[in-house]
Amino acid sequence: MGVTRPVMRTGRKFGQVLEGAREVFVAEGYEGANVDDIARVAGVSKATLYSYFPDKRLLFMEVARSECQRQADAAMELVQPDLPPRDVLLFGARRIAEFFNSPMSLSIFRMCVAEAERFPELGREFYRTGPMMARNMMADYLRCATEAGNLKVEDPELAADQFAELCKAGIFTQRLFGVAGELSPEWCEKVANSAVDMFLARYGA
Repeated sequence: MGVTRPVMRTGRKFGQVLEGAREVFVAEGYEGANVDDIARVAGVSKATLYSYFPDKRLLFMEVARSECQRQADAAMELVQPDLPPRDVLLFGARRIAEFFNSPMSLSIFRMCVAEAERFPELGREFYRTGPMMARNMMADYLRCATEAGNLKVEDPELAADQFAELCKAGIFTQRLFGVAGELSPEWCEKVANSAVDMFLARYGA
């Protein structure tokens, strides 16, 4: 597949192709993914696949980009300033814990790391449109909550990073290294509540 034109993101089978590619890339990685398999899983012809994605690299990038967008959309729900700090933080903690426990997030993380030399822009784009957006939104909330007297946060960006680390404690590394399978909702809830308790013990007004 040679690059001859940009990706066409219209047409009734675009989502079908993307979902099939997502399934194959997650299962096989970039190198192991075969165009014939992607077309078969997507339920389209190779000609149809080529009409959307003239290069496998572009298809891989588009799968990762779509996952970034999902994460960004989730981040938009993170901050609800009218709620008490504990409610806002718990909402965010649950979303973060669920994200790091999900098979898809781990697969995209592994793909970004595995393909870092081939596609150095991929990791940066994933961070910029996902984790960094959530971090900035949390930092903005912490800054506003401090100005309102509800929290006492001296460095909102650092505190936002600390909060994210607390929310994935006991989840991400176990999942990443295959020590544990997908953890139960009860365990994720326990991690989320503990993260909020520890955060408020340090930064509560």
